[in-house]
Amino acid sequence: MTLSTHTYINQLAQHVGSEVTLKGWLYNMRSSGKIAFPQLRDGTGVVQCVVLKTAVPPETWDALKAMGQESALVISGTVRADERAPGGFEIDVNNAEVLQQVHDYPITPKEHGTEFLMDHRHLWLRSRRQHAVLKVRHTVVQAVRNFLDNDGFTLADSPIFTPAACEGTTTLFEVDYFEGEKAYLTQSGQLYNEATAAAFGKSYCFGPTFRAEKSKTRRHLTEFWMVEPEMAYATLEDVMQLAERFLSYIAARVLEDRSEELKVLERDTSKLEAIVAPFPRVHYDDAVKMLLEGHERGALEAKFEWGGDFGAPDETYISSQFDKPVMVHHYPAAIKAFYMARDQERPELALGVDVLAPEGYGEVIGGGERATSLEFLHEQIALHQLPQEAFEWYLDLRRYGSVPHGGFGMGIERCTAWMCGIEHIRETIPFPRMLYRIRP
Repeated sequence: MTLSTHTYINQLAQHVGSEVTLKGWLYNMRSSGKIAFPQLRDGTGVVQCVVLKTAVPPETWDALKAMGQESALVISGTVRADERAPGGFEIDVNNAEVLQQVHDYPITPKEHGTEFLMDHRHLWLRSRRQHAVLKVRHTVVQAVRNFLDNDGFTLADSPIFTPAACEGTTTLFEVDYFEGEKAYLTQSGQLYNEATAAAFGKSYCFGPTFRAEKSKTRRHLTEFWMVEPEMAYATLEDVMQLAERFLSYIAARVLEDRSEELKVLERDTSKLEAIVAPFPRVHYDDAVKMLLEGHERGALEAKFEWGGDFGAPDETYISSQFDKPVMVHHYPAAIKAFYMARDQERPELALGVDVLAPEGYGEVIGGGERATSLEFLHEQIALHQLPQEAFEWYLDLRRYGSVPHGGFGMGIERCTAWMCGIEHIRETIPFPRMLYRIRP
């Protein structure tokens, strides 16, 4: 058999009644006397094959019967529609070649502990659930790019090595650069986006980001992918409108393109159908009132104080009051980044917004309007004890053509976990990096 030509399982509907060659791995096997039913997976799907002992040479039959899970094989046969079969098709096999016999595959159909599965992540990716999660991730990424590209944004990626932090260095990974100079792995492309937005009007960066927080929650990774659009001549209102259109589009694409994967994940799709703009908007002051009322009713253990940032229980409670994502805006400036614009009527508030996802998924988007005053940014850099020389290029953006502008960031993994309805973010990236995990 040639290895250069074959049909993929997701193309079988086009070949009913015809003979095809499939190439893949054994997903499962059952047999009964003189008939065997190997299930083949090839990355696009799973199909059941039917092998009659009398239809193939004896040595082929023996090789097929001896296969273990994940054995590599090539089969040829006729495609037959069968509604009872997985995927709606079966292959009546007339020839097969086992390329590698596999035995004692570590991940069997039985239950395995999380640590075991994470240690074998390179193999766990082959399971049906993980396959479905990463297919949804693929569609989320595709939707992100399509939406921004079609909305007039220019991709202008920001550097991964940065000379200084956006918000201090306590949660950054420090690396040795050349000649003793220190650099940091980026935690955001935010500042660079402001430069490219001034050049292109609307721009975005999309790539890996790094956070050195010593967090072990189900929402955190130390390495993740983030998309950050930025717009010149934009206010907080423009940012909020973009965020709700953006998330609505992503959810629609996942519903349309990944219906089979959502079934595998047993996702309640009504939750995704509710992600339609406009989203409810709640001022930080009113969100605090909601939390205080929740505490009084016993729904929240800790009493929240105005001025604090929301923790996971707070975000979950606020979002539980709505059937779609909620946008909380006008946070206290003290808990937001130095470059956030201030409310002119209440300078203690920043023109920022967080989009909180329902079902306990927390903040999926954070952003807002940026400060335009050179004098204000000078003060903020000093107040936050940041090295001004590292920000001189950033201050140039206020010296030469400063205009109102804004944008946001969204982590792909947290969004994917929400779309899939799964508990832990570690399943939404092929090889997760966490506080106590850097392998495989």
